[in-house]
Amino acid sequence: MRAVVYDTFGEQPRVTEVPDPAPAPGGVVISVAATGLCRSDWHGWMGHDPDIRTLPHVPGHELAGVVAAVGAGVTGWRIGERVTVPFICACGRCLTCAAGEHQVCEQQTQPGFTHWGSFADYVAIDSADVNLVGLPPGLPYGSAAALGCRFATAYRAVSVHGRVGAADWVAVHGCGGVGLSAVMIAVARGARVVAIDVSPAALELALGLGAEACVNAAACDDVPEAVRQETGGGAHVSIDALGSPKTCVASIEGLRRRGRHVQVGLLPPAAGVATVPMERVIAFELEITGSHGMAAHAYGPMVDMVTAGTLRPDLLITRTIGLDEAPAALAAMDAGPAAGVTVIMP
Repeated sequence: MRAVVYDTFGEQPRVTEVPDPAPAPGGVVISVAATGLCRSDWHGWMGHDPDIRTLPHVPGHELAGVVAAVGAGVTGWRIGERVTVPFICACGRCLTCAAGEHQVCEQQTQPGFTHWGSFADYVAIDSADVNLVGLPPGLPYGSAAALGCRFATAYRAVSVHGRVGAADWVAVHGCGGVGLSAVMIAVARGARVVAIDVSPAALELALGLGAEACVNAAACDDVPEAVRQETGGGAHVSIDALGSPKTCVASIEGLRRRGRHVQVGLLPPAAGVATVPMERVIAFELEITGSHGMAAHAYGPMVDMVTAGTLRPDLLITRTIGLDEAPAALAAMDAGPAAGVTVIMP
């Protein structure tokens, strides 16, 4: 099969032919129809992710496609079915999985990180009966690919951890794929959203998705104060969708009393350590929660909203490219992600 491969962290990837994967017992091989280009893929390529331990490596973790091969012991899936998967794939056997919390499985695998990923014609997925999500017939593969990471992650962050309700003020720090998804989902729940980013193009997209106000962090000396001004005293819920010490702290400091901060953006060691203002957390009785993806068994309500047209992940897609263009697009993220979501169609 053709795949995007890199042999050394930070050096230009290439498209080359590699052996086709075979399904493990309990697993499947998916023919990739679409896969998202995510900032996490860039972090992995740069060597920031400890899960990538062996080289050469194939990135890619947001995917949708068709089951192409089925391993021994799989009972719920057949060749030819249209599917997507969470970026955190669970084992289905540990105590955490038994409690239903597959997104923090103790023996999790992650395509594109713990093993070769979806910037390829085919990708292997373990524990298929636990991790595959069937796609409605009318859902395009490009939209479905976003569900596995950015959109599903934002959905759970907003609805489960943020508990966003009608008329809540929600601050979204970072309007990349996760942040724009959070804007759309919060608006769909009746919230009022203030979007924060350094990119005017990203903020323009956020406005188009229903954000009521924007803060350009590149032109603002005090982002938390700007959020408090826009929201009349601070956000009820604030989401750091970027993942940096600066945005983490700004998210917390922009909350009103009894507010809720949800940390979604990864904080790789290379970014430094966030110094959380715990004195404010205590005095304001703030909640701080991490959010790490969403289990396959929880996809139903989100997929129903997408099918009904209440949520439109397709509106986040600003560019579609082929596999041959993917190496340059991945390397270009060194200068910062482009506005919106890029989808690769192998």
